[in-house]
Amino acid sequence: MNLKSLRVFIHVMEEGTLARASGRLNLSQPAASRLLQILEQEFGCALFYRDKKRLVPTPEGELFYPEALRILSSIDDIPGFFAQIKANAVVPLRIICHPRILNGLVLPAMARLSHSRPGLKMKLEMHPRRDLGRRIMHDIFDIGVSTLPLPVETLTPQRLRSAELHVVLPKRHKLARRRFLTPKDVADQPYVALDQHTVIRRIVDQELAKIGAHLEVAHEVSAGAAAYRLVRYGLGFTFADPVALDPEFVDDVALVPWRPAMTVDFGYFLSGSGRRHEALMSFVDCLKEICDERLAA
Repeated sequence: MNLKSLRVFIHVMEEGTLARASGRLNLSQPAASRLLQILEQEFGCALFYRDKKRLVPTPEGELFYPEALRILSSIDDIPGFFAQIKANAVVPLRIICHPRILNGLVLPAMARLSHSRPGLKMKLEMHPRRDLGRRIMHDIFDIGVSTLPLPVETLTPQRLRSAELHVVLPKRHKLARRRFLTPKDVADQPYVALDQHTVIRRIVDQELAKIGAHLEVAHEVSAGAAAYRLVRYGLGFTFADPVALDPEFVDDVALVPWRPAMTVDFGYFLSGSGRRHEALMSFVDCLKEICDERLAA
């Protein structure tokens, strides 16, 4: 198999056009087209439909994409593997996650594990949630932590915990001492919403639609931390769960249960490579402990 052809295939899948794919690889467009043809001829299978300037993946191309990522990521990891051997380095526990759960869950779990296992090395990568599934399919990690569901074709997630969504309000807000809140209670309050690409926004919109309710969005942001800050500044309310809420905001905001209840699930993916870091399950235990403590609080 020609590795250059494989890289062209993957970049066309990600970019959608041969022009952008060849640009990322510093190849001419005819050269990239020829490499793609070599790959298709080698296996006697069309990987794309040609639609004007775009290349649309065939069903065979869609099925081959996760396997191509796995093959290429394994090859790309070889130099780093041998560099570690030569340096006699301790292999770090490799963790990937998306930013929303970083401060509330992943970093506290890393700190707890480090205190119990002095000398343990860890490597953390953060990726936007919309890219995390693709990064997990690259399989260059030991554990990927995420809210669920997260579409990953090749791996099945392990569930950590479920958490109810709460309304986040300034600590001294008039509604902060309520036992619970409903859409009617906050109808006249400014709503600081996460954007529609986030799992929390999708959950909220779906559950509101089920009961025929609607919340008018006053402000919209793409990150939970930004929403919490706007709430702290008194610009309205937002939704969060006790697990992922950044610890820095705990003393400044109130979490009030929402009715009807809405839940978000947390889980993790383990590498499919067969290699298991010796500290992996200890890290999973730390994640579970942090979840339990946050939910109990």
